Amino acid sequence: MTSLNLSPLKKIEIILEGAHQEFATDLLDRAGVTGYTIVGNLSGKGRHGFHEGHLMFNEDAVLIMIIVAVPAELVEPILEGFSPFFGTHTGVMFISDIQVSRLVKFKS
Repeated sequence: MTSLNLSPLKKIEIILEGAHQEFATDLLDRAGVTGYTIVGNLSGKGRHGFHEGHLMFNEDAVLIMIIVAVPAELVEPILEGFSPFFGTHTGVMFISDIQVSRLVKFKS
């Protein structure tokens, strides 16, 4: 049996309003992120109560989550870029340690 080679990375999950998707993806691109996954129409409960994930009028009115896997050295620049944004906008970031196969997919 062939075993997978796993490599350590950091996973960043960014939850914000869909209206700010372009800002977030531009920031990630400038930081050197090679790819990301965007999940739309999120539902959940937070400090401000329950948030319904269905589309009301347009995609800007819903919450989205952007998921990235990056080397540890990119975490700080990404946090610095989002820090002013989250000072004035709704949202949250989660950072966790992960291991990935096919590390080549996550390097530029």
